[in-house]
Amino acid sequence: MALNRRNLLSITAASAVLGAPAAAADTVSASLPGFRSGYANVNGIRMHYVTGGRGRPVVLVPGWPQTWWEFHKIMPALAAKYRVIAVDLRGQGGSDKPAGGYDKKTMARDIYELVRGLGYSTVDIIGHDIGAMVAFSFAANHPGATRTVSLLDVSHPDENLFRIPLLAPPGTPVHVWWFAFNQVRCLPEQLLTGRFRYMVDWLFDTILVDKTSVSDRDRAIYAAAYNRPDAIRAGNAWYQAFYQDIEDQKGYSKITAPMLGLAAEYNDTLQYSLPDKGTNVKLGKIAKAGHFLPEEQPEAVLKALAEFL
Repeated sequence: MALNRRNLLSITAASAVLGAPAAAADTVSASLPGFRSGYANVNGIRMHYVTGGRGRPVVLVPGWPQTWWEFHKIMPALAAKYRVIAVDLRGQGGSDKPAGGYDKKTMARDIYELVRGLGYSTVDIIGHDIGAMVAFSFAANHPGATRTVSLLDVSHPDENLFRIPLLAPPGTPVHVWWFAFNQVRCLPEQLLTGRFRYMVDWLFDTILVDKTSVSDRDRAIYAAAYNRPDAIRAGNAWYQAFYQDIEDQKGYSKITAPMLGLAAEYNDTLQYSLPDKGTNVKLGKIAKAGHFLPEEQPEAVLKALAEFL
């Protein structure tokens, strides 16, 4: 399979910062001063995480097609007051990519065992995209360990996912066609291995309001993290587990920890889905941003989190 020059440069640039190989992940401190990589054996996998700062522990959980790096713009400010723990999910970045366990309940257990292993009994957990689904599951399944939970632009899978049309009506702000694409087994790896930069660029160029807010270097980091068959398979498995997630959600009680739902201005899904899922829910919107809130509007996200936390 031929790689064009842009893909090769993307892989080379990213591997120096965060490539999926564990050895490369240790160089992260040079890229984000005050933070360092760590690894822990949890729930049957080896999990990569990045820590910095002092204070009450705050866990940051990223989504697709990103890694912990999606929080790099807000981590230094959070670290001024909190102990920041940014994770690579099961199947993501420097973490293991096993054959199974991609339902959000299992992935929440990964994080629960990590924070307990780090010596914390209670954490504030903040998730974006797939990470928001995992953060919700963490709060639902480990209420005693959840001080607060913040969901950025996405909630936990429920039966509303079955209402997403294959052909979106005209004027739909974002058509999430990749929800269906990522359900397909084997074919995405064949199409995207060594070419994942095309997927990264399409998503950011289509969804971002400010296309420059995710830099070429950032995009190279994400492309390198997903450019291999095992990484593509694992990322897709998060979506393939939605059916199990929907069934699991039916058995959850209301979230009792304070819950923040922070959405892009065009996204009304949280205001309809979250109030019935928690006993103490606060909602907010971020203006002039697409789906990738922490990178496109980091100051607004930080302000909302500071008020909530």
